[in-house]
Amino acid sequence: MRRISIFGATGSVGEQTVELIRRAGGTNAYQIVALTGGRNVARLAEIAAELRPEIAVCADPSGLGDLRDRLTGTGIAVAAGPQAIAEAADRPADWVMSAIVGAAGLVPGLRALAQGATLALANKESLVTAGRLLMAEAQRHNARVLPVDSEHSAIFQALAGEDIAAVERIILTASGGALRDWPLERLAGATVKDALAHPNWAMGQRITIDSASMFNKALEVIETREFFGVRPDQIEVILHPESLIHSMVGFRDGAIMAHMGAPDMRHSIGYALNWPERAELPVARLDLAQIGSLTFRAPDPNRFPALRLAREVMARRGLSGAAFNAAKEVALDHFLAGRLGFMAMAGVVEDTLSAVSADLGPENVIMSLADVLAMDHLARVRAGESAARRAKGT
Repeated sequence: MRRISIFGATGSVGEQTVELIRRAGGTNAYQIVALTGGRNVARLAEIAAELRPEIAVCADPSGLGDLRDRLTGTGIAVAAGPQAIAEAADRPADWVMSAIVGAAGLVPGLRALAQGATLALANKESLVTAGRLLMAEAQRHNARVLPVDSEHSAIFQALAGEDIAAVERIILTASGGALRDWPLERLAGATVKDALAHPNWAMGQRITIDSASMFNKALEVIETREFFGVRPDQIEVILHPESLIHSMVGFRDGAIMAHMGAPDMRHSIGYALNWPERAELPVARLDLAQIGSLTFRAPDPNRFPALRLAREVMARRGLSGAAFNAAKEVALDHFLAGRLGFMAMAGVVEDTLSAVSADLGPENVIMSLADVLAMDHLARVRAGESAARRAKGT
């Protein structure tokens, strides 16, 4: 029986992973090792009561008492806090879903790889902040990383049986998010509610807003470079409002392999869960005649400055990915709190990259985890300073 852990079980990807496990037989088909969640202790306890893990961990230490009370008598161990989440990743498992949002997912992912687990990676920040470190850790322990982002799962599938040396370009598709058709002059005034109205995908709050700002796609551009080892100039982004083609791979003979499917994360989650086999999944089947046509357009660099910043990160490398991600997370926090305008988020990230430029380290050296975490901290401080200045108009 496969041993499985789910990190970020109460988020959007985690919940859909739980659904697919339930449909496949639940505890009759899998042995659940660890479940972790954020602040939604009640939901974490519900999932734990159903899947009966060895341990359930909430990220917020203040939730420990509540979690313990809810799971009293179940025999499930409980814990709380970032260190407890990292220690839960030390428990041997065959397959680990990394669905914690943000840089907080890096350490558990690395520790799961150290156990030789297959890491189903939905936490794109791990590759952005420490891609070479993560992939080196997988190689060191004979572990495997499977992409769960819909775009990178699509690329991974398009490359099955292909020689990466034959790849000419990788084309990431982007929906454009909730504000894709707004006039440029209106974007500065966009609210959180505006940015959350995604026309295609049902996702968590932070990733939905990142979709509207295209910071999510900027992360995916960097992630593509780190995961597949292609050159930055081989990576393209194109707007595809229908979100039916999840990404494409172009080969040197002119052929393009496109992965199509309904906009449903259960495609890529299910692929990673069942790899190398394919299992029946509860997703919509496309009716191409009803769809009729697909549309594409180039992204406007003035509307989406995050894409330019991602190119600068790939050119600089070193610890710039860690700085980029940390600044993006801080800027998003300030936007969610109403202290920063929608378009000002990119300005905070650019300010931060400039402020820490002397500390980004050598371009071609694999940085240590301590280096990555130190840069994450420094960039958060500098991003907070930038956000405060911009909030004051200085």
